[in-house]
Amino acid sequence: MTDAADEAIGARRKVPAGARTEPLDDALATDEFTPRLLALLSNALVWRESQELRREVGLGTNDWRIVSALAIRPGASASEVSEFLGVNKAVISKSVSTLADRRLILLGEGPRGSRPMFLTEAGVEMHHVMKPISQRGEDLILEGMAPDETRELNALLRRMLERVRADDVR
Repeated sequence: MTDAADEAIGARRKVPAGARTEPLDDALATDEFTPRLLALLSNALVWRESQELRREVGLGTNDWRIVSALAIRPGASASEVSEFLGVNKAVISKSVSTLADRRLILLGEGPRGSRPMFLTEAGVEMHHVMKPISQRGEDLILEGMAPDETRELNALLRRMLERVRADDVR
């Protein structure tokens, strides 16, 4: 944005008395701050995937995550899926209701949160439809990378995740 554009925006906004209007000297360099870049990449991938999933099958990324988790771990409970995905239990609960209503998953017997969940045949078919949409995000990230680079990137990401999780425990 140009200085003139900044001034025009500033002129349209009323700045309250005592407000700091200049960036701080020690503010983060946003194009170099790794957590921000990772978050922006993740958000862009999730947004792209969710838009396409909603357009194609009327479900979103959170629904896909549960379908995918149950494809890997049939019989997992909502609590186990929440932990496996690192997603809030309320998000899982909402998607489980949606998936059960659409008869894509079946819930076994047990207390809420610990009931085993399974894909139905329709859920298996939905997995097959949703998987390529999700994999497109991976293709975008890894485009032009050699297999060794991909393995190295994934190992690095796993180590980062382990460090962050270990730090959360303290």
